[in-house]
Amino acid sequence: MITTVDYHTGGEPFRIVTGGVPDIPGATVLERRSATEGVDHVRRLLCHEPRGHADMYGCFLVPPDDAGAHLGVLFWHKDGYSTACGHGTIALAVHAVQEGLVAAGPDGVTDVVVDVPSGRVTARVARAGGRITGVTFRSVPSWVIARGVEVAGVSLDLSYGGAIYASLPASAAGLSVEREHLPALIAHGRRVKAALEHHPAARHPGDERLSGIYGVIFHDELSADGTALHQRNVTVFADGEVDRSPCGSGTAARMALLAADHGDAVTLTHDSVIGTRFTARVAGRTAEGIVPEIDGMAYRTGRHTFDLDPADPLGTGFVLR
Repeated sequence: MITTVDYHTGGEPFRIVTGGVPDIPGATVLERRSATEGVDHVRRLLCHEPRGHADMYGCFLVPPDDAGAHLGVLFWHKDGYSTACGHGTIALAVHAVQEGLVAAGPDGVTDVVVDVPSGRVTARVARAGGRITGVTFRSVPSWVIARGVEVAGVSLDLSYGGAIYASLPASAAGLSVEREHLPALIAHGRRVKAALEHHPAARHPGDERLSGIYGVIFHDELSADGTALHQRNVTVFADGEVDRSPCGSGTAARMALLAADHGDAVTLTHDSVIGTRFTARVAGRTAEGIVPEIDGMAYRTGRHTFDLDPADPLGTGFVLR
């Protein structure tokens, strides 16, 4: 039996596994990301159909790297394990406060510190009258990797926000960020990702384990008032998965590009393909890059107990896409 508590952040699912998972070996979260053989059947069981779907997302809770963090987390999707996840961090922070994993008063702001594969992040959970009203997620340092990379018939930019993203206007592919364009956006995102697989700009400068293009962000410009920008995006990540939220780590990667263009005073209102919203700003700088800060909220959708009947011929499930 596997138990989970499920949330959505901006419409994007996040399934937190709370019981039934063997220990994952490793001294750090990043090491554990490479040692998931003993639990990967659980990822498939919870993520694949019929218990999940091709765009499912979730996590395993693991110990933090040291006492400076409350939690450690391994993020997963239908194709494997990611290095960062902003929407998941927001959901995990809500979960930590709602379930009492991190003590919080009925009013005020509580920091939930989480070790993720790409580093240590902080989510500030605001409460009023005992109810969570919002979460502000402070990402790992984020920076521009390359500009004007020509692949798959388009010119795009690469940036890092805990994972490496390719970013381009949807119009560059003759599309817009609309639901009816999703099949074409998915197909083009897959082409772009495949074309960048061996590109030197897809390598993390400090740790090869963080290398590789995780997602392709297509965006529309909605408005701009000085340094206050409003954009709509859809992120196609992993192998053709679509983020229903504005994408937390993708927003961090976008902020690195926008800060380089507009300065650190830039703010971003970031809408998703379903109309949900994050807001983002630059909270500071390190030697590596900017520190993005992103506002969002997550909501619990259910508590579940999952079984695997040993006689079930579908076993841990399947995916059609």
